[in-house]
Amino acid sequence: MGDYSNALEFYEKALKIREKALPSNHPDLATSYNNIGGVYKNMGDYSKALEFYEKALKIREKALPSNHPDLAASYNSIGQVYDNMGDYSKALEFYEKSHKILEKALPPNHPSLATSYNNIGEVYRNMGDYSKALEFYEKSHQIYEKALPSNHPSLATSYNNIGLVYNNMGDYSKALEFYEKSLQIREKALSSNHPDLAISYNNIGLVYNNIGDYSKALELYEKSLKIREKALPPNHPLLATSYNNIGAVYNNMGDYSKALEFYEKAHKIIEKALPSNHPDLAYSYNNIGMAYSGKGDYSKALSFLEKALVIFQKSLPSNHPNIKTVTNSIDYVKKKM
Repeated sequence: MGDYSNALEFYEKALKIREKALPSNHPDLATSYNNIGGVYKNMGDYSKALEFYEKALKIREKALPSNHPDLAASYNSIGQVYDNMGDYSKALEFYEKSHKILEKALPPNHPSLATSYNNIGEVYRNMGDYSKALEFYEKSHQIYEKALPSNHPSLATSYNNIGLVYNNMGDYSKALEFYEKSLQIREKALSSNHPDLAISYNNIGLVYNNIGDYSKALELYEKSLKIREKALPPNHPLLATSYNNIGAVYNNMGDYSKALEFYEKAHKIIEKALPSNHPDLAYSYNNIGMAYSGKGDYSKALSFLEKALVIFQKSLPSNHPNIKTVTNSIDYVKKKM
């Protein structure tokens, strides 16, 4: 339901009982640690999430056989945190550990195997390898379609993720088709203030922004932001995503001071919530730089674009399209100076 503070309260009550009643290496204790880690992950507190997930993993590695599905769940959870933190090679390492166990332990059409393919696809998408991402997302989707009812939220996530790749590849009509399939399921299956609904509105807004329908994009981004402001803590990275996207629409409309206002709101959150070499921080510097460029303040623009480039070069593969984009922007600003 997206009520993280209440979830945390109940998980911590359960943990206190288990810590008193069970030996320190009991698998049920690992479940408690894992659940608490999950809430912190959803709240965007990745270092805290990692701390609890690693506690769970230590117990499971001692208490369970090496091919146990719960061990796969731990590797998967840790992989998710590294993915969110922008450490994609580490994320892939843990996702693949998880996947090896699941392939042996589960039938080939099991939903957990679909989740595993989906997560590996997500890392490839973040690394800019879109064809590889699509390959894994489609493997995942084929399983979900067979294994789940047609209105299941996991199927909505799957449609959404395939839409993301098409959006990244610039195939906006295909992206919209998948995003709208996802939204239809989520509107039926979830409460009206659920964070996943905000994701759908945000992503559809992204397509409208890309095709130049800025009023439609703004309308959808604002719907998304309203949900996130209610459902998430004020320093959550997804709130920063919303501010960034609204800023991008104003930037595209030529209202650079309004764009800058939203980009800076986003930047404050990102600086606090994410590690200093996270690609999202680079996106943020890039956005601020482009807004200054639009205003004609080229020296300020150059300063932010160069910060973005340094992070991208450290955190992304050398052939990632974002590196080329920022390099081109820097060249453009230098010419204008």
